[in-house]
Amino acid sequence: MMTRAAATPTDLRGRERFVRACRGEATDRAPVWLMRQAGRYLPEYRELRSKLGFLELCGSADLAAEVSLQPFRRFRMDGVVVFGDILVPLSGLGLDFEFAPGPTTHRPIVNAADLARLEGSVAEAMAPTCDAIRALRAELGDDAAVIGFAGAPWTLAAYASEEKLSRDLVALGALSYREPGLLDALLDRMAEITAETLVVQAEAGADALQIFDTWAGVLSRERFQRFAGRALKRVLEALPKSRPPVTLYARGAPHLLDELVEVGADVISLDWRTNLGEAADRVDGRVSLQGNLDPAALNGSPETIRADVGRILEEGHRARGHILNLGHGVQPGTPVEGVGTFVAAAQEPAA
Repeated sequence: MMTRAAATPTDLRGRERFVRACRGEATDRAPVWLMRQAGRYLPEYRELRSKLGFLELCGSADLAAEVSLQPFRRFRMDGVVVFGDILVPLSGLGLDFEFAPGPTTHRPIVNAADLARLEGSVAEAMAPTCDAIRALRAELGDDAAVIGFAGAPWTLAAYASEEKLSRDLVALGALSYREPGLLDALLDRMAEITAETLVVQAEAGADALQIFDTWAGVLSRERFQRFAGRALKRVLEALPKSRPPVTLYARGAPHLLDELVEVGADVISLDWRTNLGEAADRVDGRVSLQGNLDPAALNGSPETIRADVGRILEEGHRARGHILNLGHGVQPGTPVEGVGTFVAAAQEPAA
């Protein structure tokens, strides 16, 4: 069983605490942040959204930075994830999306001619996000790590290949059996896009990066290795050796833990269906772990939330490094007080 180093530093700032945990170095406590921590559960965000569309917020560096900072001002998490969306990089590459509120893809990719439309660089589409990262880096100093992110090739391909994404990925699943060579080419292009999206954010000053493979869990172990995993490895191989630490999140994928570890990320983020302590024993120090409270638990009483946080933190001590988070994003309608209790419980000195 892997446990943390005995020499524990004290009084770390959030930025250093976060990066050290990602790398499996000793920390004074587990850093904490929440996926989708800026969003519809916050009244200040809802006020902005009542005036502006989602893509308008993503496309303004000043507004994206402001939205990113809203939860930090309330709760002082150790990580601040830049506000944006995994589909933003594709918007400048020949794919047209709208959010109402979920994404709709106009003219999805169904053949080789469609794939040929995905030309060019993500730099222009990502410029507002990168400027927001620079603003966050200047504003936060060492108080918190700035987190950039990208969609994984498999997940990007899922959204790009179907007008309205079906729960079972009908279009992408059919393509994988009907034309696996075309899917390989699509995933290779998406891997280039994912890698470039991460690189430009790192160059803008992101302290850590996260890859979201939201739809990897629909795959068997064999098909993950054949398609999604192969593409993810290409992403990690394309990043410079001096890259910030990278976290890989795959929802609903406890059966893929070993395969996810082999991709080459520094941290594996677990959803709530995986026991974090058992996962720590299984990965045996090869990676750090992130997670993994059920997002619905934030609707519970303060006592219940604190008990759940205590349990997860105890399990996290068995990992090489542990970042406390949810097992998925904050749900709309989540009580602000629930988020506050979650973060405060993580930041309290150990008994």
